[in-house]
Amino acid sequence: MPPLLDGLRILVLEDEFLIAMDVEQLCRDYGAGDVIIARNLGEIDRKSVASQFDAAIVDLMLGGASTLDFASRLRESGVPFVFASGYSDIDEIKVSFPDVRLVT
Repeated sequence: MPPLLDGLRILVLEDEFLIAMDVEQLCRDYGAGDVIIARNLGEIDRKSVASQFDAAIVDLMLGGASTLDFASRLRESGVPFVFASGYSDIDEIKVSFPDVRLVT
């Protein structure tokens, strides 16, 4: 596979352990240098997210808590990200983040 994520530091924000592990492996398969899994927002230093990560894969809901505010911080910090979620109500994503891809 081509190293699409060549050496990048990737944040995987996902509360389902097996999904997080699969996403981590995919990132590594595509050349990510470092993959950090966070199962909740408390595990992340949100003030310095731009200096910690080159990109992020963000679950829309973590244990019933929305990640939309965190996604706004990523966007403000210039960190590219995608939403990855099985959550079916995507209207708010379409309105607030029309330029961000949702993977379901």
